[in-house]
Amino acid sequence: MDSYKKSKRNSVVCWIIAFAFAVFYLVVSFLPFVFMVLNSFKEKFEMLTKAVFSLPDSLNFANYREVLTGGFGRYFFNSVIVLAISLTVLLFIAACASYPLARFRFKLANPIYAGIVACMSIPVHITLIPVFKMAKYTGLYDRIWALIGPYIAFAVPISVFILTSFMKEIPREIEESAEIDGCGKIQMFFSMILPLAKPGLATLAIYNGVNMWNEFSFAYTLTQSSANRTLPLAIWEFQGQYSMNTPMIMAVLTLTLLPMIVMFLIFQDKLVKGMTAGAVKG
Repeated sequence: MDSYKKSKRNSVVCWIIAFAFAVFYLVVSFLPFVFMVLNSFKEKFEMLTKAVFSLPDSLNFANYREVLTGGFGRYFFNSVIVLAISLTVLLFIAACASYPLARFRFKLANPIYAGIVACMSIPVHITLIPVFKMAKYTGLYDRIWALIGPYIAFAVPISVFILTSFMKEIPREIEESAEIDGCGKIQMFFSMILPLAKPGLATLAIYNGVNMWNEFSFAYTLTQSSANRTLPLAIWEFQGQYSMNTPMIMAVLTLTLLPMIVMFLIFQDKLVKGMTAGAVKG
């Protein structure tokens, strides 16, 4: 009885500590967002004369109107096009590569998988010059299409690594039953494996989507004109244009963040399933 009470007391203490850390992490993560949104509605000098977390005197939408009429839509459209194409191609390539590595048995499976995982250690910045020369040689420099290839290439290793582990958890009895019914490998991939791998694909979509949406190095290296630049460069250019107008910069950051919040809200249930897949077996 005493050991039961002691175990229960230790469990309660652990839950309290975990809850305290969760609340602390929530506050640390949420405060910058509150700071950004509150100050985006303030006047130019209002932020300098009042506390940074104070409510604005009035909801000043002039910052948002000026940002939206200042070319923000062009940057946003470029980011959406690059993200949509890159993610679609990436998820398809990762799924096609992960399926044989996870479900087939052949001699080169482990070396190929190890080679793909080893590519995760390649620093992005050492490839900027070679990729820049390739873009110039192929005529893609200063076009949004030049960003799609590097975005996909550098996201493939981590995507295959995650999706292969996810597909290995799919019960093999499903495939065996389908093979008895005459289902081929290609048909099985599209009709069974891909639907079952939706949580893993959603996890990859959010993880890689955030990275591609916020990517700066390749966007800065491979594009030059404002007509072909993406949102991270819009923030950089707006910061140079409105360096003394902090509320305007906060408005740009808020508008840039909103699509990722919407994307997370849409896929959050599949994200949780993807992250916890394989954690419980039975």
